[in-house]
Amino acid sequence: MSTTTKGLKLADILTTIVIAVIFGIIYKIWGPVYDFVKVFGFHLDQLIYGMWFIAASVAYLLIRKPGVALLAEIAASSGELIMGSEWGLEVLIYGVIQGLLAEVVFAAFRYKRFDVLVVSLGAIGATIGSLVMDFYKGYIEALAPWNLALFLIARFVGAVVISGFFAVSLVKALEKTGVTQMLRPASKEDYDALDR
Repeated sequence: MSTTTKGLKLADILTTIVIAVIFGIIYKIWGPVYDFVKVFGFHLDQLIYGMWFIAASVAYLLIRKPGVALLAEIAASSGELIMGSEWGLEVLIYGVIQGLLAEVVFAAFRYKRFDVLVVSLGAIGATIGSLVMDFYKGYIEALAPWNLALFLIARFVGAVVISGFFAVSLVKALEKTGVTQMLRPASKEDYDALDR
């Protein structure tokens, strides 16, 4: 798994920030999409909630170094905040906690696995972070048990689909275009790591 040096270089940080800016714009656009889906009920909005964790997954898969998942989520949520997020400053707090818990998962694998399982577990970590904030804000524990279960299942499933499987597919597509050669040369081992 080709991580040449463990520490972040300036190029790694700048690349992570560029990734985060792109996803910050997507996060800002995602707010109205989330609100629109919410009107249909059944917690369908929770199935798309995982988009707010994808910056961490994509940055981790591309840069493959400690700290990039956290940096990407903080930068993406900062970008969303600067562009006028309807959730105000709390979007940054969510970003920090979600990025931190995704980072903890990647650290548990010692930054040596870059497959769909690990990235999906990172998305689950970010989901737990988002739920900690939701419980702190006090608006989901009032749900009836069956409704809370539906809410939680939908959020976890959406996170794994979007920030796990979709993130890996997106990075595979980028690897095939050759764009990632600027970050690190992709070897057969890199492709195999994504396929596990």
